[in-house]
Amino acid sequence: MTTLTPPRLEKQSFTDPAEAWAHVAHIYHRNCDFIRGHLEGLTDGVVPPGRVRAFYPQVEVRSTSYSKHESTLPYGYLHTPGIYRTTVTAPDLFKGYLQEQFAVILKNHGGTIDVGESETPIPLHYALGLRQHVDGATLNALDIPLRDLFDAPDLGNTDDEIANGTYVPPRGGPYPLSAFTAPRVDYSLFRLSHYTGTDAEHFQNFVIFTNYAFYIDEFCRIAKDHLKNGHSVYQRFVEPGNVMTDNMLTGGGVSGTMPVRTPQMPAYHLVAERGKGITMVNIGVGPSNAKTITDHIAVLRPHAWIMLGHCAGLRNSQELGDYVLAHAYVREDHVLDADLPLSVPIPALAEVQVALEQAVEEITQTEGIETKKIMRTGTVATFDNRNWELWDQTAITRQLSQSRAVALDMESATIAANGFRFRVPYGTLLCVSDKPLHGELKLPGMASDFYRTQVNRHLQVGLRAMEILRDQPAERLHSRKLRSFAETAFQ
Repeated sequence: MTTLTPPRLEKQSFTDPAEAWAHVAHIYHRNCDFIRGHLEGLTDGVVPPGRVRAFYPQVEVRSTSYSKHESTLPYGYLHTPGIYRTTVTAPDLFKGYLQEQFAVILKNHGGTIDVGESETPIPLHYALGLRQHVDGATLNALDIPLRDLFDAPDLGNTDDEIANGTYVPPRGGPYPLSAFTAPRVDYSLFRLSHYTGTDAEHFQNFVIFTNYAFYIDEFCRIAKDHLKNGHSVYQRFVEPGNVMTDNMLTGGGVSGTMPVRTPQMPAYHLVAERGKGITMVNIGVGPSNAKTITDHIAVLRPHAWIMLGHCAGLRNSQELGDYVLAHAYVREDHVLDADLPLSVPIPALAEVQVALEQAVEEITQTEGIETKKIMRTGTVATFDNRNWELWDQTAITRQLSQSRAVALDMESATIAANGFRFRVPYGTLLCVSDKPLHGELKLPGMASDFYRTQVNRHLQVGLRAMEILRDQPAERLHSRKLRSFAETAFQ
């Protein structure tokens, strides 16, 4: 069958990050338009006389030296002389990110950013985007399988080998320039919209995960109060369905329609310039959800994510409502065993730990020994069995005691481990809601009082911690602890 493609564009070299990005965007939009044009023709009855194919843009850089560089950033380095490549998608969404990565590489290594077309086809689904309407009835009536005419997503080139450190490049390269290829990014952009009910463009660089709707309700209240009072940093609040509430300083208007059904893991975004706002996601219960959502948010390259949730306190000295700041994790969640061996330690990141502890002190107005009375720093065990209390108590108690665990939950280790795997700074601050090993369980009335008095303060701590992290320079937040021997140059 004949293959229909747009005229091949020659590779061009750039020393200006903005110009390099502009050419990436030109290739991407031209090629997506080519695919969409043929689909629109098909709905009008014009069958393409061959297979329609267009390719993702490709970025390439070269290194000719092993020389070291003085930059304190943990990214932006080409570890070995040779060629480095990656495919790119959604250049408008990633404009600021791509220009920053280009600038750091040029500063560290000189040379040029070379932009051209790759050999990776853009699938029809991804060329259409999330919002383009397709006349499905007309296409079905043609009785021509779309896969006979257009490329479909190929799982053969959609994986996490680079991020997992299992990809072995050919000797001498080309080496991967980014942890995520264009098909892998597109896969997650579509999934994010499905799971969270909001488009990827609204996600902010500082993300809070929770496992309770109470926290989301309080976040919505706080966010709308900020906008009503004309907050100087936050511009708008975005809810599922891409419902937007603007800052009162810009009119305070509300647009969009809430979805009929709540998405599986709804996301809410308190938006600021350059992504410096805060996103909060209700991931529900369980490590599977925790892995799923972090797998997808990771492609957006956030600057930090933390877990705020409830946990079982494991020490008799703890009180209901006390905080637990995780500094280590027992991984009994199992959802990441194939991606990240259990032999790999998940270290605490000093920058995030300090921000969370400082936030606790500020919000609770305590310090020193007084803070220690309401917050324990210790190991959090994450299990995949919500009814772990029904296990043999002798065995489970011995395991938890040997690990020195102070709390148990179902999501925190998963979120931390995926942060480690994807080089996203992470942290965990939990709130003790019961003590099952000590027979201290909430009665219905106690639970209502507990949630009413504790949720607001716990969320305020999380929000304050994110503001502290937001004000830190990138070279401090993006720890070298998360970088391996032969890292990709892109953050």
